Amino acid sequence: MSNIQLIIEERAADIGKFLVGRLLPFRQKRMIGPFIYLDHMGPVKLNAREQMDIRPHPHIGLSTLTFLFEGSIMHRDSLGNAVEIQPGAVNWMTAGKGIVHSERTPEYLRDSEKIKHGLQIWVALPKDLEQMEPEFFHIEAQQLPTWEENKLQFKLVAGEVMGHRSAVPVYSPLYMLEIKSKQRQTVDLEGKLFGESGLYILEGGIESEGNQFGPKQILVAKDTSLCAFTIEANSTIYIFGGEAFPEERFIDWNFVASDKELIRIAKENWKAQAFDKIPGDEEEFVPYPTFPRN
Repeated sequence: MSNIQLIIEERAADIGKFLVGRLLPFRQKRMIGPFIYLDHMGPVKLNAREQMDIRPHPHIGLSTLTFLFEGSIMHRDSLGNAVEIQPGAVNWMTAGKGIVHSERTPEYLRDSEKIKHGLQIWVALPKDLEQMEPEFFHIEAQQLPTWEENKLQFKLVAGEVMGHRSAVPVYSPLYMLEIKSKQRQTVDLEGKLFGESGLYILEGGIESEGNQFGPKQILVAKDTSLCAFTIEANSTIYIFGGEAFPEERFIDWNFVASDKELIRIAKENWKAQAFDKIPGDEEEFVPYPTFPRN
């Protein structure tokens, strides 16, 4: 019997000037552990006249994780942080009761060609922390745990697993693990994962019980304790998941909560422009959409 519960194909989603490959949420699987949203951004090449300009927009009830493979993004938020995100680093922004941020091409790159490629991820907060004060952390690439085991290269982007712990300050038991292999070989993670688990193939492929899977797919495991498969040569995959919450989570646009009333209040506050402004990026904002995209 296959250990794969569900195969989720990447679907095009419009986030403004960009089309991204949306992987979560999915009709048959709204969350994987606390992970509630995952977009594959790019790779896209922008010329000197094209910029990434995601205007100020709000969040509640979640942490955002931005992880770039190529390119650079200038992050600004209503706490006053202004940080350039570069490949391999992790931007971890916890919205809690409410935060506003923007993501733009850095000024020094706006007159040149550039590439944008990475993952945008939302991690829902536990119910008792949904209204916490917002926070922001930037973790440089060299701060993330990396190790080699059986000729596999591991990097722990967030969470705690396999005896390693990331510097990213998460708020529930979870993991996001990068695995790279230069050769075809077996990956045996039996007994090393917990909770719910998804496997995202960035490049290359895997084989499980005679079935081949390639890039732009998430495979959802039926039982993380039985996680073993063959990874193809020159592959990069991400395994992510953790303990699921007992309560349902609702999504409306950029808002996540276990209580629809929290979303209603946030929506009205954003329409009234009652959220804090971003220092240095106060003029523009993304209006609440007439028809929410999620």
